[in-house]
Amino acid sequence: MFSLDDRSKLYPHAIIQRVSAGENILYAGVGPLVVIVLWALIFRQGFHKSHVTILGLFISLLLTSLLTDIVKNAVGRPRPDLIARCKPAPGTPGHELVTIDVCTETDHHTLHDGWRSFPSGHSSFAFSGLGYLALLIAGQFQIFRPGKDLTRTLIFFAPLIGAALIAMSRLADYRHDVYDVTAGSILGMSIAYFSYRRYYRRLRHPKCYEPYPSPSDVGSRRNDEEHRAVRVEDFELDDLDEDDEGIPLRSHT
Repeated sequence: MFSLDDRSKLYPHAIIQRVSAGENILYAGVGPLVVIVLWALIFRQGFHKSHVTILGLFISLLLTSLLTDIVKNAVGRPRPDLIARCKPAPGTPGHELVTIDVCTETDHHTLHDGWRSFPSGHSSFAFSGLGYLALLIAGQFQIFRPGKDLTRTLIFFAPLIGAALIAMSRLADYRHDVYDVTAGSILGMSIAYFSYRRYYRRLRHPKCYEPYPSPSDVGSRRNDEEHRAVRVEDFELDDLDEDDEGIPLRSHT
């Protein structure tokens, strides 16, 4: 429910957005993917490293989108431009709580999307993609290891600044308030970090630029170690006390 004299819901409805949904996908989804693919090809990162890095990006984007839509549909919140979307019927009481029944907007998406303000989908998606790219850059450049130069640090910050600009554009378009944008940004960055750490070590680790080994490599290494252990166990010291014919050998003093 809402009232027509609620000033926080009286902002204009921006038909042309500063960053549309398609542009957000291009900036925060396609952009990081292209950068990762070029990085993998140019520097020949190998199949396993390229595979887990791209897979982590997709998991970050898809999981963030899923959780954002779940919260939007379950909780929502009226957008700052709700009343402009609603187009209340003439004679609607201005100081009483009313419902969607007073709205005259005929476009279903425009009207019902007015109650899906929390959290900001643009913000969560931007930080899930560009935030993931920033974490990858931090790991490859070892930003959080001592003695790193400023240039690499600025490269690390570039995707985060881009994500922040996308998030702030939602405030300028009056699609969200600061709480929606903040919650969306935290959600997207948290999922990006979760997805990144599933495959890479912590950013202060000496080998943070390398992903965890693949399960097949771990299995083959374990088999080799078990094989060596069996060979050591088969080689007993008692065998040195006899020759091939079972005759005891002279002990050395």
